[in-house]
Amino acid sequence: IRESRLLIVGAGGLGSPAALYLASAGVGKIILADGDTVDLTNLQRQILHGQSSLGLAKALSGQTALARINPEVAVVPITERLAGQQLEALVADVDAVLDCCDNFDTRHAVNRACVAYRVPLISGAAIRFSGQVAVFDARRADSPCYHCLFPEGEDAEEMRCAVTGVFAPLTGIIGATQAAEALKLISGAGQSLAGRLLLLDALNMEWRSVRYGKDPHCAVCAG
Repeated sequence: IRESRLLIVGAGGLGSPAALYLASAGVGKIILADGDTVDLTNLQRQILHGQSSLGLAKALSGQTALARINPEVAVVPITERLAGQQLEALVADVDAVLDCCDNFDTRHAVNRACVAYRVPLISGAAIRFSGQVAVFDARRADSPCYHCLFPEGEDAEEMRCAVTGVFAPLTGIIGATQAAEALKLISGAGQSLAGRLLLLDALNMEWRSVRYGKDPHCAVCAG
Protein backbone atom coordinates (compact mmCIF):
# COMPACT_ATOMS: atom_id res chain seq x y z
CA ILE A 1 0.00 0.00 0.00
CA ARG A 2 2.81 2.40 0.88
CA GLU A 3 4.39 1.90 -2.54
CA SER A 4 1.16 2.42 -4.50
CA ARG A 5 0.12 5.46 -6.54
CA LEU A 6 -3.53 6.41 -6.99
CA LEU A 7 -5.32 9.06 -9.03
CA ILE A 8 -8.56 10.48 -7.63
CA VAL A 9 -10.59 12.39 -10.20
CA GLY A 10 -12.81 14.75 -8.24
CA ALA A 11 -12.38 16.10 -4.71
CA GLY A 12 -16.05 16.60 -3.94
CA GLY A 13 -18.66 14.43 -2.24
CA LEU A 14 -17.18 11.08 -3.34
CA GLY A 15 -13.54 12.06 -3.57
CA SER A 16 -13.53 13.52 -0.06
CA PRO A 17 -14.17 10.31 1.94
CA ALA A 18 -12.22 8.21 -0.56
CA ALA A 19 -9.13 10.42 -0.23
CA LEU A 20 -9.36 10.55 3.57
CA TYR A 21 -9.52 6.78 3.93
CA LEU A 22 -6.74 6.17 1.40
CA ALA A 23 -4.44 8.68 3.09
CA SER A 24 -5.25 7.17 6.49
CA ALA A 25 -4.37 3.74 5.09
CA GLY A 26 -0.94 5.01 4.08
CA VAL A 27 -1.14 5.01 0.28
CA GLY A 28 2.24 6.25 -0.89
CA LYS A 29 1.11 8.82 -3.47
CA ILE A 30 -2.29 10.34 -4.13
CA ILE A 31 -2.89 12.58 -7.13
CA LEU A 32 -5.97 14.66 -6.35
CA ALA A 33 -7.49 16.34 -9.41
CA ASP A 34 -10.35 18.84 -9.37
CA GLY A 35 -10.81 22.07 -11.34
CA ASP A 36 -13.40 23.53 -8.98
CA THR A 37 -13.16 25.72 -5.87
CA VAL A 38 -14.70 25.19 -2.44
CA ASP A 39 -18.15 26.74 -1.99
CA LEU A 40 -20.23 27.06 1.16
CA THR A 41 -22.93 24.82 -0.36
CA ASN A 42 -20.37 22.00 -0.71
CA LEU A 43 -19.58 21.63 2.97
CA GLN A 44 -22.53 19.46 4.05
CA ARG A 45 -21.23 16.59 1.92
CA GLN A 46 -17.64 17.36 0.91
CA ILE A 47 -15.97 16.52 4.20
CA LEU A 48 -12.44 17.09 2.93
CA HIS A 49 -13.08 20.85 3.10
CA GLY A 50 -14.10 23.39 5.74
CA GLN A 51 -15.07 27.04 6.01
CA SER A 52 -11.42 28.07 6.12
CA SER A 53 -11.07 26.69 2.58
CA LEU A 54 -13.92 28.67 0.98
CA GLY A 55 -12.82 30.00 -2.41
CA LEU A 56 -9.72 27.78 -2.46
CA ALA A 57 -9.11 25.20 -5.18
CA LYS A 58 -10.52 21.88 -3.96
CA ALA A 59 -7.32 20.04 -4.86
CA LEU A 60 -5.24 22.42 -2.71
CA SER A 61 -7.75 22.31 0.15
CA GLY A 62 -7.67 18.53 -0.05
CA GLN A 63 -3.90 18.44 -0.02
CA THR A 64 -3.88 20.41 3.24
CA ALA A 65 -6.53 18.19 4.83
CA LEU A 66 -4.75 14.96 3.87
CA ALA A 67 -1.45 16.27 5.24
CA ARG A 68 -3.14 16.65 8.62
CA ILE A 69 -4.35 13.05 8.45
CA ASN A 70 -1.05 11.53 7.28
CA PRO A 71 1.89 13.81 6.46
CA GLU A 72 3.86 10.89 5.06
CA VAL A 73 1.55 10.53 2.06
CA ALA A 74 2.69 12.46 -1.02
CA VAL A 75 -0.33 14.38 -2.28
CA VAL A 76 -0.08 15.98 -5.72
CA PRO A 77 -2.86 18.53 -6.39
CA ILE A 78 -4.11 19.12 -9.93
CA THR A 79 -6.25 22.28 -10.00
CA GLU A 80 -7.76 21.84 -13.46
CA ARG A 81 -10.17 19.48 -15.15
CA LEU A 82 -8.26 16.55 -16.60
CA ALA A 83 -8.36 15.87 -20.32
CA GLY A 84 -6.23 14.86 -23.27
CA GLN A 85 -2.53 14.10 -22.91
CA GLN A 86 -2.38 15.28 -19.31
CA LEU A 87 -5.05 12.76 -18.31
CA GLU A 88 -3.37 9.96 -20.22
CA ALA A 89 0.05 10.70 -18.71
CA LEU A 90 -1.35 10.64 -15.18
CA VAL A 91 -3.32 7.43 -15.72
CA ALA A 92 -0.30 5.70 -17.25
CA ASP A 93 1.73 6.41 -14.11
CA VAL A 94 -0.63 5.10 -11.39
CA ASP A 95 -1.77 1.73 -10.06
CA ALA A 96 -5.49 2.55 -10.04
CA VAL A 97 -7.90 5.42 -10.73
CA LEU A 98 -10.91 6.46 -8.67
CA ASP A 99 -13.58 8.18 -10.73
CA CYS A 100 -15.30 10.53 -8.29
CA CYS A 101 -16.37 13.16 -10.80
CA ASP A 102 -19.84 14.35 -11.75
CA ASN A 103 -19.96 14.49 -15.55
CA PHE A 104 -20.13 11.86 -18.27
CA ASP A 105 -17.53 13.46 -20.56
CA THR A 106 -14.82 13.11 -17.92
CA ARG A 107 -15.99 9.64 -16.91
CA HIS A 108 -15.68 8.38 -20.48
CA ALA A 109 -12.33 10.09 -21.01
CA VAL A 110 -10.99 8.49 -17.83
CA ASN A 111 -12.33 5.11 -18.92
CA ARG A 112 -10.66 5.35 -22.34
CA ALA A 113 -7.33 6.17 -20.70
CA CYS A 114 -7.66 3.32 -18.20
CA VAL A 115 -8.41 0.83 -20.99
CA ALA A 116 -5.51 2.13 -23.09
CA TYR A 117 -2.99 1.75 -20.25
CA ARG A 118 -4.65 -1.25 -18.57
CA VAL A 119 -5.20 0.52 -15.26
CA PRO A 120 -8.05 -0.53 -12.92
CA LEU A 121 -10.87 2.00 -12.58
CA ILE A 122 -13.08 2.32 -9.50
CA SER A 123 -16.19 4.29 -10.42
CA GLY A 124 -18.75 5.77 -8.07
CA ALA A 125 -21.84 7.93 -8.43
CA ALA A 126 -24.44 9.38 -6.07
CA ILE A 127 -27.54 11.46 -6.71
CA ARG A 128 -30.51 12.17 -4.46
CA PHE A 129 -30.89 8.90 -2.48
CA SER A 130 -29.32 6.53 -5.04
CA GLY A 131 -25.69 5.45 -5.29
CA GLN A 132 -23.63 3.01 -7.32
CA VAL A 133 -20.12 1.56 -7.36
CA ALA A 134 -18.37 -0.52 -10.01
CA VAL A 135 -14.84 -1.70 -10.75
CA PHE A 136 -13.47 -2.01 -14.27
CA ASP A 137 -10.20 -3.93 -14.31
CA ALA A 138 -8.59 -3.50 -17.73
CA ARG A 139 -5.76 -5.85 -16.71
CA ARG A 140 -8.21 -8.71 -17.21
CA ALA A 141 -9.20 -9.68 -20.76
CA ASP A 142 -12.71 -10.65 -19.62
CA SER A 143 -13.41 -7.49 -17.64
CA PRO A 144 -16.00 -5.04 -19.02
CA CYS A 145 -15.17 -1.33 -19.16
CA TYR A 146 -17.31 1.67 -18.20
CA HIS A 147 -18.42 2.07 -21.81
CA CYS A 148 -19.74 -1.51 -21.85
CA LEU A 149 -22.11 -0.63 -19.02
CA PHE A 150 -22.85 3.00 -19.88
CA PRO A 151 -22.27 3.51 -23.63
CA GLU A 152 -21.12 6.96 -24.63
CA GLY A 153 -23.50 8.84 -26.89
CA GLU A 154 -26.70 7.48 -25.39
CA ASP A 155 -29.00 10.27 -24.28
CA ALA A 156 -28.68 9.58 -20.58
CA GLU A 157 -29.80 12.44 -18.38
CA GLU A 158 -26.83 14.05 -16.65
CA MET A 159 -27.81 14.98 -13.10
CA ARG A 160 -25.49 16.85 -10.76
CA CYS A 161 -25.68 17.20 -7.02
CA ALA A 162 -25.52 21.00 -7.22
CA VAL A 163 -28.77 20.99 -9.22
CA THR A 164 -30.75 17.97 -8.04
CA GLY A 165 -29.36 17.51 -4.53
CA VAL A 166 -27.94 14.47 -2.77
CA PHE A 167 -28.34 12.84 0.63
CA ALA A 168 -25.02 13.85 2.21
CA PRO A 169 -24.25 10.55 4.02
CA LEU A 170 -24.78 8.70 0.72
CA THR A 171 -21.67 10.30 -0.77
CA GLY A 172 -19.72 9.14 2.27
CA ILE A 173 -20.95 5.56 1.90
CA ILE A 174 -20.16 5.40 -1.82
CA GLY A 175 -16.80 7.17 -1.51
CA ALA A 176 -15.73 4.91 1.35
CA THR A 177 -16.72 1.87 -0.72
CA GLN A 178 -14.57 3.15 -3.57
CA ALA A 179 -11.65 3.47 -1.16
CA ALA A 180 -12.23 -0.09 0.04
CA GLU A 181 -12.18 -1.42 -3.52
CA ALA A 182 -9.02 0.55 -4.30
CA LEU A 183 -7.24 -0.84 -1.24
CA LYS A 184 -8.30 -4.37 -2.17
CA LEU A 185 -6.94 -3.93 -5.69
CA ILE A 186 -3.55 -2.55 -4.72
CA SER A 187 -3.06 -5.07 -1.93
CA GLY A 188 -4.43 -8.10 -3.79
CA ALA A 189 -6.98 -8.80 -1.07
CA GLY A 190 -10.37 -10.40 -1.60
CA GLN A 191 -12.55 -10.27 -4.70
CA SER A 192 -13.12 -6.97 -6.49
CA LEU A 193 -16.43 -5.71 -7.86
CA ALA A 194 -15.28 -6.28 -11.46
CA GLY A 195 -18.29 -7.52 -13.43
CA ARG A 196 -20.81 -6.36 -10.82
CA LEU A 197 -22.65 -3.07 -10.37
CA LEU A 198 -23.40 -2.37 -6.71
CA LEU A 199 -26.52 -0.24 -6.24
CA LEU A 200 -27.64 1.43 -3.03
CA ASP A 201 -31.14 2.70 -2.28
CA ALA A 202 -30.40 4.87 0.75
CA LEU A 203 -34.07 5.62 1.46
CA ASN A 204 -34.64 1.96 2.28
CA MET A 205 -30.95 1.23 2.96
CA GLU A 206 -30.94 -1.70 0.57
CA TRP A 207 -28.03 -2.88 -1.57
CA ARG A 208 -28.42 -4.73 -4.87
CA SER A 209 -25.68 -6.40 -6.90
CA VAL A 210 -26.21 -6.64 -10.66
CA ARG A 211 -23.92 -8.74 -12.83
CA TYR A 212 -23.04 -7.61 -16.35
CA GLY A 213 -20.64 -8.79 -19.03
CA LYS A 214 -18.17 -7.41 -21.50
CA ASP A 215 -19.72 -5.99 -24.68
CA PRO A 216 -18.07 -7.85 -27.58
CA HIS A 217 -18.81 -4.82 -29.79
CA CYS A 218 -17.65 -2.16 -27.31
CA ALA A 219 -16.07 0.78 -29.13
CA VAL A 220 -13.51 1.19 -26.33
CA CYS A 221 -12.37 -2.22 -25.11
CA ALA A 222 -13.48 -4.77 -27.73
CA GLY A 223 -10.71 -6.54 -29.61
